[in-house]
Amino acid sequence: MKALVWLASALTATVLLAGCGGSKDSATTTPTGPVASILKVAPDQLVYRNTTTLTITGQNLLKGLTINNYGCFTMTEVGTGTDTQRVYSCKMITVGTSLLKVYASDNSLIYSGTLTVPVPALPPQVTMTTTLGSVVMQLEPSKAPISVDNFLNYVESNFYPNTIFHRVISNFVIQGGGYTAALTQPTTQSAIVLESGNGLKNVRGSVAMARLTAPNTATSQFFINVVDNASLDATNAGVDGYAVFGAVVSGLNVVDLIKAVPTSTQGGMTDVPVTPVTITGMTRSQ
Repeated sequence: MKALVWLASALTATVLLAGCGGSKDSATTTPTGPVASILKVAPDQLVYRNTTTLTITGQNLLKGLTINNYGCFTMTEVGTGTDTQRVYSCKMITVGTSLLKVYASDNSLIYSGTLTVPVPALPPQVTMTTTLGSVVMQLEPSKAPISVDNFLNYVESNFYPNTIFHRVISNFVIQGGGYTAALTQPTTQSAIVLESGNGLKNVRGSVAMARLTAPNTATSQFFINVVDNASLDATNAGVDGYAVFGAVVSGLNVVDLIKAVPTSTQGGMTDVPVTPVTITGMTRSQ
């Protein structure tokens, strides 16, 4: 089958900075002399899915730093740093408190603190309109920050309209977001890291990322569980599982309409609806 079979622990935002400053490649040699030390790390703002700027002050900062923070995505250096100050920007993709650690070039921990992003008063929701009705999905950025941010990026770029539910199995899942009615695949963004060990389960009504066999291969495709599918959950026995990132909060009757449509084999793909079930709109509604 040509379709993604399913989704592909959350990505830690990591910046490896060589002694010359600004490079994101791991240094192959350790700088000689004193290692960096940090006096202060100061963020300018901490707002969900907004860019924050981190200003680091200290000594010998050009000797090399490694910055780790779970919720600070695509961290990059701003401008040209100095030995006493370096500035970075990143997108905050999680809510609540996440640990921030900075390591020197010899891998010693030189700073440990936290970043706290206020939880939005209302959790993010997306309304999906299809040819069979509308479905509202509530997302879980505190549990699956990378998957939620990835999904919202596709929503905000207007990717999903005119894609279809190309895989419909009445006692399993409905899967969509990756093919047009002509069974062509729109160009997607880069694949994301698997977040299946987040405590969310593949139960009826849950929404998860689809992926290939390898774990870190999810792009745009998602599925809605139409029954409880415990076999799709990550386990301690080496089963990667599939990352749940939200749940249907309205329109489960529409999901049931979709799961009941007749299917056939088309273009080498099984379980394709005979009459396309098309996503006509996908917008963030909360």
